[in-house]
Amino acid sequence: MDAITIILIAVGLAMDAFAVSIANGMNILGSQRRRSALLTAVFFGGFQMLMPIVGWLIGLSLQSIIMEVDHWIAFGLLAFIGVKMIYDGTKKETEQKTSSLNLYTLLVLAVATSIDALMVGLSFAFLQTGILMPILVIGIVTFGLSFVGFYFGCRLGRFFGNRIKIVGGAVLILIGVRILLEHLLG
Repeated sequence: MDAITIILIAVGLAMDAFAVSIANGMNILGSQRRRSALLTAVFFGGFQMLMPIVGWLIGLSLQSIIMEVDHWIAFGLLAFIGVKMIYDGTKKETEQKTSSLNLYTLLVLAVATSIDALMVGLSFAFLQTGILMPILVIGIVTFGLSFVGFYFGCRLGRFFGNRIKIVGGAVLILIGVRILLEHLLG
């Protein structure tokens, strides 16, 4: 597999993490932004690296089972977090900003946005492609885009206030619906 293909795969996989990072950045107060941006990037980049390895190790034997439920898992996780964000966005703005990220929520989001990377890992196994270089590129690209996305979200949050949480929640739900429709219709 050539370098351009690996980079394009990495960027494609990182787009969901980028969008979710923007949503995360909209909810964090100034004092913990750097730490929260780093945590977001590490979780998302780390899971985007881990999931292809898992998929690659699972290989051909379980492909049909995983493909039957991966889209439902991703949809459920993203929809749950999205609905919670929309609900939180309807509360008074003074109650909403937080000083740091909830690690459990970050873990759920990292898993939800990296399930497609598991399937990419399966495809690497089927194509008998090496795994080391692709996962490094995927992890680095996702880390970088998540970090940048987080700070972009911080700026958006300052301009739009608490209402942007509703938009962020809707984006997460739409990402989940897109994942579901891609698998059901494609």
